[in-house]
Amino acid sequence: MPAPIVITSGEPAGIGPELCVQLAQQALDTPFTVIGDPQLLRQRAEQLQLPLALHEIGEKDLTSGQGLPPHQPGEINLISTPLASQSVSGQLDTANARYVLNTLDIAIQGCLKGHFSAMVTAPVHKGVINDAGIAFSGHTEYLAEQTQTPMVVMMLATEGLRVALVTTHLPLREVADQITPDRLRRVIRILHQDLIHKFGLAEPRILVCGLNPHAGEGGHLGREEIEVIEPVLDQLREESMQLIGPLPADSLFTEHHLDDADAALAMFHDQGLPVLKHKGFGKAVNITLGLPIIRTSVDHGTALDLAGTGKADLGSLLTAFRYAQQMSAAQSRPSD
Repeated sequence: MPAPIVITSGEPAGIGPELCVQLAQQALDTPFTVIGDPQLLRQRAEQLQLPLALHEIGEKDLTSGQGLPPHQPGEINLISTPLASQSVSGQLDTANARYVLNTLDIAIQGCLKGHFSAMVTAPVHKGVINDAGIAFSGHTEYLAEQTQTPMVVMMLATEGLRVALVTTHLPLREVADQITPDRLRRVIRILHQDLIHKFGLAEPRILVCGLNPHAGEGGHLGREEIEVIEPVLDQLREESMQLIGPLPADSLFTEHHLDDADAALAMFHDQGLPVLKHKGFGKAVNITLGLPIIRTSVDHGTALDLAGTGKADLGSLLTAFRYAQQMSAAQSRPSD
């Protein structure tokens, strides 16, 4: 059986802690551990009027060979990490920025040591961490740095659709310059390998978007497809990869193409993610590919205005947990 899943509770003033409390109410067949402040979790449980029993654990509990007991609704196995300052729902506090990073560090090291099979991250607030004087550009970049991973790939997934990105958070005028043969090759290789090893797909079939409208229309609407994308796809097909494209993005995301596909590769953020979020917002998951560990996350932010109200939707965190379960099981299966 795979090791337990670890969940970081995220920004303490946001909805992450209460989502952990809500998740604990579910009947789950994989044990999990939350990293966070015990008083914070108890406070949110009281605000939501939900039962919560905390069982604080340490590294000895994870390495004893006994494993964690089966999950019981209303209970959380907790790695206690104290806040620097008492948290108030909806009110950011720079004093707790280091606390947020500490929860990530514990989860990363636990996964690298094999104590956990995967990590699931509740949302953090980049702004307050930077306001605290700590350079932080996001979960993905931090995980790559801490695991010494030279390149990672962002993929979002929901029922029936996986979309990976060649570029992520860039102004549109910079996108074309960043789609180089080297970057495209590396992204596709990471996507292909993780679809095999973390999703259990023996021969993944990947649809590749063109960059330009109508995939460049034979060079009349741009030459990136002819000069960059097509040569890279031809080269990687010689490595037995099933790559279809480049296809016009306005027709790629239709049942005709997606029915036989395992993933789509978009050239930029807003080419693929509006389709994904239209199909599954609230039940989608953010997955970081290329890491030596499995990491899934919610598809939303800290929602400070909802913190402590009981109105936060568990859907995305539950989906992230389910994907972590599935990916851990696929990775633990022996290869043929």
